[in-house]
Amino acid sequence: MQKITKNIYVETGFQGCNVGFVITSKGIVMIDTPMLPADAIKWRDQVAKHGIARYLINTEPHQDHFSGNYFYKCPIVAHEGTRNAILTTTSVDQYKESLKQMSPASLPLVRRFTFRPPDITFTERMTIHLGDHTFQLINFPGHTAYQTAVYIPEEKVVFTSDNISHNVPAWLHQALPYEWLETLQKMDELDAKVLVPGHGSVCDKTYLPEMSSIIQSWINVMTKAIKQGMNEEKIQKNIGSLLDTKLAGAGYDEVLLSMNVARLYEVLK
Repeated sequence: MQKITKNIYVETGFQGCNVGFVITSKGIVMIDTPMLPADAIKWRDQVAKHGIARYLINTEPHQDHFSGNYFYKCPIVAHEGTRNAILTTTSVDQYKESLKQMSPASLPLVRRFTFRPPDITFTERMTIHLGDHTFQLINFPGHTAYQTAVYIPEEKVVFTSDNISHNVPAWLHQALPYEWLETLQKMDELDAKVLVPGHGSVCDKTYLPEMSSIIQSWINVMTKAIKQGMNEEKIQKNIGSLLDTKLAGAGYDEVLLSMNVARLYEVLK
């Protein structure tokens, strides 16, 4: 666990997304939850050492951000689209099956498991005031349509969700690529010194141009292939040779490459 400001702690070592919490004079605000049950319980115990959890914010509609909701009792806040995704596109049985591979020791912890959806939702912006802290929740489309940035101006910190993956491959399987580029520009306008990415190590705004370059590189690769008359099947077969230097050395596996290509072909075609 890393203390990034006087009142904010972040964990980047769990399997799945980065998680964090903010200590206010009136209790704790958590941002996202560990994906694996054993980690979620461990994190719950860590948070409890610093106060009572008053709110939990989910920053996006992917399971690595909200699976741990089940283990927390405080109100959950998220974008309306994230709530809908949790209610309509998640499968408890599939989750339990995946745990058999990822974390067999967690299975006894999920006998009565359900995906817990948010209690409070918003669509564009929302502000939570707790103690002396302000939590500005902003819908910043990119990685998905429902991404939420959590900006805490008193700490000059932004939890960016997966709109930033610091020095790890970017998932574009549900991306809105042009909106993503706009979002990164808007993030740069926030008065923040620290960025907590969805994945990867904590960084600052000097990484924003690099993240923009990654998204633009994906757009360029796919646009060029489409203009050359290549269909999705041909792009999928040749994506390894089509990638530019930046993307070729970024560590994308075959599954992620295939998912990114499928989504970008759909959007850019």
